[in-house]
Amino acid sequence: MNLSELGAFLRSRRDRIRPAEVGLPHGPRRRVPGLRREEVAQLAGLSADYYTELERGSGKNGVQPSAQTLAALARALRLNGDERDHLFHLAERPIPRSAHGPSAHVQPALLGLLDRLSTTPARIITDLHETLVENDLALTLLGKSPAHRGPTASFVYRWFTDPQAREIYPPEDHPHHSRVFVADLQAAAARRGRDAEVTKMVAVLRRRSQEFAALWDTHDVAVRRMDHKKIVHPTLGIIELDCYNLLSEDGSQRLLWFTAPPGSPGAEQLELLSVIGTQDLSVTGGTTPKGSSAAESRSRH
Repeated sequence: MNLSELGAFLRSRRDRIRPAEVGLPHGPRRRVPGLRREEVAQLAGLSADYYTELERGSGKNGVQPSAQTLAALARALRLNGDERDHLFHLAERPIPRSAHGPSAHVQPALLGLLDRLSTTPARIITDLHETLVENDLALTLLGKSPAHRGPTASFVYRWFTDPQAREIYPPEDHPHHSRVFVADLQAAAARRGRDAEVTKMVAVLRRRSQEFAALWDTHDVAVRRMDHKKIVHPTLGIIELDCYNLLSEDGSQRLLWFTAPPGSPGAEQLELLSVIGTQDLSVTGGTTPKGSSAAESRSRH
């Protein structure tokens, strides 16, 4: 691992980004035009000390960035595809070839839009409903969960295999969401073609869930672009919101955000979310460990 070159590359990318580009205030005492180290660490979900060691490239304390850490840094530093690949090369990590999973490279256009959605819950997910990155309000609305890898990273997979995943919606709405998830997965499977990841997921879900198998055999297909949701929040109760989806050009990723008509109870509850913050949210099954990225946040949607 070329730690010195890795550190120099991170430093050069940090220097070129202006705070406003990532939704941070410029501040009156900023001595350099780019981001501070602690700001990059915050954006990537890492500790400031850990990122500092990476950028110094000293190898102190056995710093060995994982693929997930590198993916989080690529997002925080707004790297394009070639720059992301270069970062992985310098760290001597295999380059993720898929647009899916926790190490996927978030498409810059969607990430730029997410940066501007500071007053509404929003997140970027894959076509298998794996959360890649989200803003603070999305965390406040939907809560946190442990890091997931493999099939369990998909909320659709957990919806049909883990009863706790369904607690985000009222029981009377579960049949509707089941139909929507399966129809959307049908579209993703067709778009991917003979993709081993989605083929395995479908096969496992057919074995584990009679509900999924029955819905899959209807062959209903519909890409989810908009839906009206009732979300069960631990503090505010049921929040009624509209959920919109903006798909990337290739359909592999989508930006989704939650909103409500002005003056509605849902709009008032959204305003309260920014006051409540994340400290009152109950966490099930563990917490996201310090130093992990936002991609590991709960993909409840």
